[in-house]
Amino acid sequence: MFSKNRTPETGQKPGETDKTPDPRPTAAPQPPTGATPAPAPRAKPPASVLSSDLTITGNIRTSGDVQVEGQIEGDIHAHLLTVGETATINGEVVADDIVVNGHVIGRVRGLKVRLTSTAKVEGDIIHKTIAIESGAHFEGSVQRKEDPLNEGKGQQRPVPQKQQAPVAEG
Repeated sequence: MFSKNRTPETGQKPGETDKTPDPRPTAAPQPPTGATPAPAPRAKPPASVLSSDLTITGNIRTSGDVQVEGQIEGDIHAHLLTVGETATINGEVVADDIVVNGHVIGRVRGLKVRLTSTAKVEGDIIHKTIAIESGAHFEGSVQRKEDPLNEGKGQQRPVPQKQQAPVAEG
């Protein structure tokens, strides 16, 4: 009646095994007793918002996102920077993604730079991609670079040394 050996199904030769996977669920491996489970991946934190009543004198550096609505006297380095309509930044702005709705006085460096219709930028823009909406005010130069984030980090072109030609004596 019951045996350990399977009987071949139609179309199967004797001695051939069934190659269909076992439909029974297998138990997931359990961590050893006393082991702490791996931490779950953290959600991306929300952008830091610098409100319109805030004035900062000094530089800001973060790997996260920043939304500026107030006044900044200094440089900003971030992953994503949004300059609000009420914001004024007097300094260099460096980020992967920059959206300017307000006023920036200084150099803007980003992989993706967007000036909206309410933007006012007084300074040079170094970018990989740029979008300037109709109505945006811009005074300065625009330069496309493959890696605009690493421009100007103390990189100076070497000054060629003048070599003197050997003087023939004789």
